[in-house]
Amino acid sequence: MASILASLLIGAACLNDSTAFVVPAAPTLGYTKASRHFELHATNPFQSQISAATTALLSFSLLSTPLAINAPPAFAAISDGASLAANAKLTTGGASTLQSGRTISITRGVNLDNSDFSKQNLKGVAFQQSIVRDSDFRGTNLVGASFFDATVDGSNFEDADMTLCNVEMAQFNRANLRNAIVREMYVSGSTLFEGVKDIEGSDWSETQLRKDQQKYLCNHPTAKGTNPVTGVDTRESLMCLD
Repeated sequence: MASILASLLIGAACLNDSTAFVVPAAPTLGYTKASRHFELHATNPFQSQISAATTALLSFSLLSTPLAINAPPAFAAISDGASLAANAKLTTGGASTLQSGRTISITRGVNLDNSDFSKQNLKGVAFQQSIVRDSDFRGTNLVGASFFDATVDGSNFEDADMTLCNVEMAQFNRANLRNAIVREMYVSGSTLFEGVKDIEGSDWSETQLRKDQQKYLCNHPTAKGTNPVTGVDTRESLMCLD
């Protein structure tokens, strides 16, 4: 601050007394149009002193003015996300898997409602945390696929091979599992088969169902028939007590 005030005093003196602080003029470069070359010439001492005083005033102005810094927002803007609660899962994760040495991404924030996956080889493909309602998986190879925390309401899995599928926390309301092979599936206490449309001819061998889910499926009006591929009776695979 002392140096700033000193600069101001010098500047004021320079403005009031043109003879004060006379400093020999420093040579500067000038351009002479007629001779088309640069030459040295001296500047006016009084102009130099005024320039120095002006510089001092500008320096003081810059130092005494608070810097206005726009701080970044504390939190990034949060998008509205899915408009429906049922679609909220789309914002929480994606789906990918390793198949035959290559990574396959199926869902990453994409709604797959009403999709046609029929008669395709989707072995090991993941649909975790996905919304795959009213989609067609008829005759599809889904061995080792993942529907972890997925909503597959109304989807058609007729004749699909879902052996070793991960369906933990999945919801199968209105889903069609007619003649599906659902052997050794990974289920959890939160997997819901309530409201399933059809399980006739399905093979549930070695799938460890929760007791209430097992009872519900055994009491389902379509719990009958034999799987056309494995030849296993549906009620026997469910270990129904009858």
